[in-house]
Amino acid sequence: MTVSNDLDLSVLLADTEAEILRVVQDREPSTAGVYEMIRYHLGFDGADGPRGKRMRPLLGLLAYASIAGDHRAALPGAAAVELGHNFSLVHDDIEDGDVERRHRATLWTLHGVPQAINTGDLIFSLSRVALHRLTDLGFSDAKVLRLMRLYDETCVLLCEGQYLDIATSAADEPMTVELYFDMIGRKTAALISASIEAGALLATDDEDVIAGYRRFGWALGLAFQLNDDVLGIWGQERQTGKEPTDVARHKKTLPVLYAFEHATPADREHLAALYAAADPSPDEVAEIVTILERSGGQAFTRDEARRYRDEALAELDALTVVDPAARQQLTGIIVGVISA
Repeated sequence: MTVSNDLDLSVLLADTEAEILRVVQDREPSTAGVYEMIRYHLGFDGADGPRGKRMRPLLGLLAYASIAGDHRAALPGAAAVELGHNFSLVHDDIEDGDVERRHRATLWTLHGVPQAINTGDLIFSLSRVALHRLTDLGFSDAKVLRLMRLYDETCVLLCEGQYLDIATSAADEPMTVELYFDMIGRKTAALISASIEAGALLATDDEDVIAGYRRFGWALGLAFQLNDDVLGIWGQERQTGKEPTDVARHKKTLPVLYAFEHATPADREHLAALYAAADPSPDEVAEIVTILERSGGQAFTRDEARRYRDEALAELDALTVVDPAARQQLTGIIVGVISA
């Protein structure tokens, strides 16, 4: 193995974004507008455009580099992962009616629902185009086809998870805690796990190693979502980069669902009434948070986030092929992101 000297995350991030821009470029003057929309959504419309953390492609590149060394051969896979994630965000914003993402207007509010749907579809298609460059870089057709299968199966899981989210949000009764774990497994853990597995399968043919990275990614994905559930209610904006508004927006994340299952009858009835309020006041939001804490929703979610974080770290430790520099970066991401 040739160990890369470029495991600085800023280098991996810059290389990933350059690879994305290689795919997201104007093809003809007549269709330049749709590529402008994509670059706007991705934050490439200016030097200070909001771009998110790009965590999923970074994890995939680190997984590849931890086995094979130089990360650059895996960049098309990293670009595909980030584009795939963002096609789902464009559609989610429409389905959820969200008017802002990363503190600025969402695509559909600027260009209308039809154009935003089409742009999301194009981002999905470009994510698959990105994968084809792996063939040009010398990966076998069999390996590229296997990666495409993983990618397609992951997109199926994402859509199934979104179905569960939309269906249960429209139902009168909140979903069960058990179903919530099923939903976030499909919506969050599947993509993070696939990102990491993709890096591993590009780097090795050892099925045991690939499976270890898959398990690592799955545990990390669950920990990431549960940590986000905690921060969405109890986080600080300076820590998360976004205001903790999950309660005010009536989001039924794990702390809320756990409270509905474990609160006293009086608290459960009051919680349901407060969640039915169209525009809860600050005092009502504070009442909800108090019920969540009293019912154990905060403690349970925090404990589960830590449990899956520790499971991810244990899976990483069991991977004997991991290069020490990449292991340090992966551990740093886990500990830094999962702060519950």
